[in-house]
Amino acid sequence: MKTLEVNHIVDGARFTRFHWMVMSLCALLLIFDGYDLFIFGAVLPVLMKEWGLSPVQAGALGSYALFGMMFGAFIFGPLADRVGRKKGVALSFVLFSVATFLSGFATTPTEFGIFRFIAGLGCGGLMPNAVALMNEYAPKRLRSTLVAIMFSGYSLGGVLCAGLGIFMLPRFGWQSMFFAAAVPLVLLPVILWKLPESIGFLLRQGKQDKAREMLSRMAPDAKLDASVELVQADAKGAGVPLLDLFKQERTVGTLMIWLSFFCCLLMVYALGSWLPKLMANAGYSLGSSLSFLLMLNFGGVVGAITGGWLGDRFSLPKVVVSFFALGTVAIALLGFNSPMPLLYLLIAVAGATTIGTQILLYANTAQFYPLAIRSTGLGWASGVGRTGAIVGPLLGGWLMAAALPLKMNFLVFAVPGLVAALSIIVFILRYSRSAHGASQTQPAHAPAPSRSV
Repeated sequence: MKTLEVNHIVDGARFTRFHWMVMSLCALLLIFDGYDLFIFGAVLPVLMKEWGLSPVQAGALGSYALFGMMFGAFIFGPLADRVGRKKGVALSFVLFSVATFLSGFATTPTEFGIFRFIAGLGCGGLMPNAVALMNEYAPKRLRSTLVAIMFSGYSLGGVLCAGLGIFMLPRFGWQSMFFAAAVPLVLLPVILWKLPESIGFLLRQGKQDKAREMLSRMAPDAKLDASVELVQADAKGAGVPLLDLFKQERTVGTLMIWLSFFCCLLMVYALGSWLPKLMANAGYSLGSSLSFLLMLNFGGVVGAITGGWLGDRFSLPKVVVSFFALGTVAIALLGFNSPMPLLYLLIAVAGATTIGTQILLYANTAQFYPLAIRSTGLGWASGVGRTGAIVGPLLGGWLMAAALPLKMNFLVFAVPGLVAALSIIVFILRYSRSAHGASQTQPAHAPAPSRSV
């Protein structure tokens, strides 16, 4: 029987309607995911006033969903390696949509926090699985770009959240923002019908016919009749332990990825949670403050797509370093008195180089790990990074309680960008030899990103 290596077919495939469908469905899911995550920052000024929350209490309340995301990433990433990424994505989607809807019925901070934690479980599970699924089907020459475009849906969700907040908060109250999260559930049948399952998972289950059908849809030119047996070098058994993330010289890469995720998500959620409130305290109206959140997420869309395009043509890790460096400067400058056009530009750059860079980190991580541990690697990177996301709102609350000058808040928010840039520089230096074909640095299932360093 003739055998065909799946990875060779995927890597060399031309972009088809199938790729467009996978990218669009995953992007759509991430729009809803991003909406649910940025909703807290949009309603925070109203909640603080209505429930009489101190800055520290508000920061803690904002961290509940992020605690959930941390556990969700740890749980749903490895779980998807066992049960399939399609099921992992669908379950995560339902969980965060229902829990966010229920958050609108909360009458106390405790009830609100419980619902936000549950919503966080789903949000944390969706991201790594959607990235892994898109990465698995994307042709090699377009991989970073397609993952980045898909993940820009996350930023579009933030744009949608800020835009709806400007319209709905003054008219219908904060609860309406959460009730709107139930609307996307009408698309669940479409997701279950159209979203493909991981080919690697199908092969591990021995479903050769289904895998051939899926691969034929992705690569119509490939000749895949019943006499062809599909094989995949990375498609070993599921249930990969955490220790595999540190094998085959992946230790330094794993640790630097975790550190960069921690710092990046700290900046994303510190800004996402506190930017409207900080600007309101600086004298801007609620509508203007929400427009800053809108610009932050719009910058994230542009940064993700631009960064993915640059990563496919140059070096994705080096693009990440450049973005972190630029973001550090932009965030530090936000606290200084600037003309309004310059302020909007700095916020857009901050969004491009924090939210956008978070998306590039997911793409880089997906390319770093082999297929069999990709969801596990993404899940753990995302989960460890969520500790930074938890610290971000708490840090903002502590800074607000300390009543520091505005510029000091943003200077503190900028420091993690410098640390993240240094961690990726270490990553580049450690794996630069593999880009030149040094086999001692790139063993089987090598941890080098595509066109990496």
